[in-house]
Amino acid sequence: MPDPSPWDDIAVPGADYNVRQVTGRTVVPCFWGRDRDAACLFIVELQGDHTVQYRKAVVAVHGIGVDLRDGDAGHQRLVLTLEKEVDRDLFAGLCRTLASVLEHASDSASSLAIALAHIRRWKTFMSGRGQSLSAEEVRGLFAELAFLLELMDDRQSAGEAVEAWLGPDRSHQDFVFGNTAVEIKSLSGAERSTVRISSEDQLESLKDALFLRIYRLSNLPDAAGARSLNAIVSEAQARLSESDAVEALDRKLASYGYAPLPDYEEPAFVISDATTYLVGATFPRLIRSQLPAGITKVSYEVKLEALASFMCKDEAVFRGI
Repeated sequence: MPDPSPWDDIAVPGADYNVRQVTGRTVVPCFWGRDRDAACLFIVELQGDHTVQYRKAVVAVHGIGVDLRDGDAGHQRLVLTLEKEVDRDLFAGLCRTLASVLEHASDSASSLAIALAHIRRWKTFMSGRGQSLSAEEVRGLFAELAFLLELMDDRQSAGEAVEAWLGPDRSHQDFVFGNTAVEIKSLSGAERSTVRISSEDQLESLKDALFLRIYRLSNLPDAAGARSLNAIVSEAQARLSESDAVEALDRKLASYGYAPLPDYEEPAFVISDATTYLVGATFPRLIRSQLPAGITKVSYEVKLEALASFMCKDEAVFRGI
């Protein structure tokens, strides 16, 4: 049964709007609301004057009104208004995840920046594919984000890690930094011990070092440290402080087909194993430079047991061979 709408128990007012505060730990108060036209609202209460910041970063989103309004003395309100009732479920998903990411803000200015970046990602998503990811795609994106967080831990700037993430841009490898390329794969906890290689280019690179990193993901929602796709996205967003990096991550997530829908609150994954392999000349693979003439668009599976001799320490990815 779907979750009840947060606007169901808010009466339609005769003027202005009625509100109910969103539960959570945000530094700025957030509210569900209804206006006199019965439209569904999401309101973020801000301290101070943020007009200049808002005008620089606001975007128009089809189906959602975005407005900065004056509130009580010394306050402003970012007001999101749903224009079509048929989109209420999508709007509820946008607002719930916005409330969640706002828990990472430190003040009103950062809250507004996070909110507008969140809205930009929805705009990009809605103008793109606009459909839910498959279970395999959810696992694949989760694994790439898991490596992105590891790379953020290793880089001086989290923005450099986002720049290195090329998977959403349809690069042959998911990550490229310096003279290193890394291809990320995911396996479910119950999946057989093979990994699928989707093209003849995935395991061939012009970089000095190419690695294959495989994450085995188990759906264990009650386990300590279990994270949903939405949760790991929020964790990556919370690491970023530069607006360019925030926008780059938003764009890449949207290119992948991701938007913070309630559907992605499940499953909740635990990384039960992560293994790194060095891809060298004798690594079992099919690559473009060695295919017979006329053969193209190759995909194949490799048995993990055949890769044991190519296993290397995880730090080799970041520190070189």
